[in-house]
Amino acid sequence: MAISNGLSAVYEALHSAAPYALAEVVRDALVAHTPVQSAELLLADYALVALRPVLDTPVLGDDEIRIDSSDAGRAFASQQAQWEESHSTLHLPVTACGERFGVLSVRLPIAPELDDVGELLEVAEALGHGLRGADRLTDRYQRARRMARMTLAAEMQWGLLPGYGHTGKGYRLAGQLEPAYAVYGDNFDWSCDPDSLGLSITNGMGEGMRAALLTTLAVTALRNARRSGAGLEEQAGLADEAIYAQYGGREYVSTLLLRFEAATGQLFAVDAGSPRLIRLRGLDVETIKFDQQLPLGMFGNTTYVEQSVSLQPGDRMVVISDGVYGGALLGRGAVRRGAPRVRRQIHPAATGRRGRQDNDSWHADVQGRRRRLRRRRRGVPRLDRRPDRRSPSPREGRCCLRCPRTLPRTGIAV
Repeated sequence: MAISNGLSAVYEALHSAAPYALAEVVRDALVAHTPVQSAELLLADYALVALRPVLDTPVLGDDEIRIDSSDAGRAFASQQAQWEESHSTLHLPVTACGERFGVLSVRLPIAPELDDVGELLEVAEALGHGLRGADRLTDRYQRARRMARMTLAAEMQWGLLPGYGHTGKGYRLAGQLEPAYAVYGDNFDWSCDPDSLGLSITNGMGEGMRAALLTTLAVTALRNARRSGAGLEEQAGLADEAIYAQYGGREYVSTLLLRFEAATGQLFAVDAGSPRLIRLRGLDVETIKFDQQLPLGMFGNTTYVEQSVSLQPGDRMVVISDGVYGGALLGRGAVRRGAPRVRRQIHPAATGRRGRQDNDSWHADVQGRRRRLRRRRRGVPRLDRRPDRRSPSPREGRCCLRCPRTLPRTGIAV
């Protein structure tokens, strides 16, 4: 197949496309200028349970394209192209700078060669970059991702996020809020610089809109201080004053501020609340304990002190909230086996006996990249057997293929 011959026209069409028409433009350009017969853009829903079509609007009664049991879902989870022989369809992960959006599924007359797969993967990546900017200008893709009505508190929290993931120099980061459609007080924020990555993980007290408004003030105050050039100590102090000025000490926010310097391997922290930090190094699991300091907004004149810990290439850092460890303890084996095992154990910790969500919660996991990375050959794996259900390696930072629907989690994976 001559995929490459028409790609310049595809890129030109994508570059000039209106933000609300990216899916149609990519489909029409691929069909007109390449051997692609049809195409569909599938976006992951907010809970990372299913992939939602953008062009072919689903109707009541349609089967879900579940991430844990479909070829398209396998492409999303593994971040590798998947060839579905029965439908002559190639599923391509749509990702930009480490942030996963979904899958571009293209129907082809014959199985593609490796070079063709590589060309189409680049188209999917370009589409991912377009989607990043389009979300600021149109609600179309956010509507397509929703499987249920989102509460106002959850809308505020998702609107605060700078993104759901990022791959930078020396680290990988990914994040998730749960329960996705009803989260209220928990949130995370991050910002990357040429030489460092900054994270803030917040948990506003209370429930519903009360917690969401409190967390919104905290995240905005921390951003204002960070963007003014303040370090972690000053960020915490200024946010503490802002929250106290508004609530007079009646409300406060548990917060963990982190700054990771990839060049030195140092992780700096200000621990002002409940989040816990766990480090996985090889087969060793260790809880990193910092000096406990007062939550933001409790007194308004607190002096915060920065602390640090040394990391090594390949270390994995997991941050969990009170919604997780307040219900049950995570076993060392859970962290050692990676995200899928952790999620299966934190599910009963943050849900009630009747299966309802008692508290919003999150876990964050931070992984430093090894200095030597083996280059993986991009190709089409065989799919003449059932999808591999084994838990992915924790170093790959993949989405769990066995996540339960009601899994409570909010995460950052670096």
